[in-house]
Amino acid sequence: MTAALALGDDALVLSHRLGEWAGHAPVLEEEVALANIALDLLGQARILLSLAGDEDELAYLREERAFRNVQLVEQPNGDFAHTIARQLYFSVHQHGLYEQLAAGNGEFAGLAAKAVKEVAYHRDHAEQWTLRLGDGTAESHARMQHGVDALWRYTGELFQPVEGVDVDWQALHSRWLDSLTTVLERATLTVPTGPQTGAWTAGAGRQGIHTEPFGRMVAEMQHLHRSHPGASW
Repeated sequence: MTAALALGDDALVLSHRLGEWAGHAPVLEEEVALANIALDLLGQARILLSLAGDEDELAYLREERAFRNVQLVEQPNGDFAHTIARQLYFSVHQHGLYEQLAAGNGEFAGLAAKAVKEVAYHRDHAEQWTLRLGDGTAESHARMQHGVDALWRYTGELFQPVEGVDVDWQALHSRWLDSLTTVLERATLTVPTGPQTGAWTAGAGRQGIHTEPFGRMVAEMQHLHRSHPGASW
């Protein structure tokens, strides 16, 4: 597994999940915002996957078990609050990760230096919606808390070291947890206290073990390419 493949798959899969909101977002402004975030992530994915091989083949011709994304990003959208919780967890992590990579001199420093500004927007977008929903109505608060709780089990995998990604993973996790705690408390939400990884399957995405909905997502994502092999547009 190359580091570029792991980071590229994270961005590709989350981009596709966010793209599924097209035509379904709660307000028109969110159609634009989620589409822009999805396009930012897709741009990152293209650069990263091209470092690992042919970007189109890697995206559209690999089998499910060949993807190396964390399980968090493949989780279904659920309701809007569930999507925001997923985005909050991932964007705070990715922002810290890219900040460290940009400060170094490894192969990802250039990409990270450019992408960290995009990810700062992704993070702010997720944080503002978390505050809005968590400290909103009783219904929005309950939905946001449910999303935060339901996805917590998948967050531990974000901090499992990836070979070739030269960062301080322990410091990354500490900063992530501090940031999350601040945002959730401001949103009047309870920070989950259970373990971030379980003995069952959470945390095995990097090894190609994915959750049940991922297979359907991959089939949908690859359908057009596989139906018309070799086609040009």
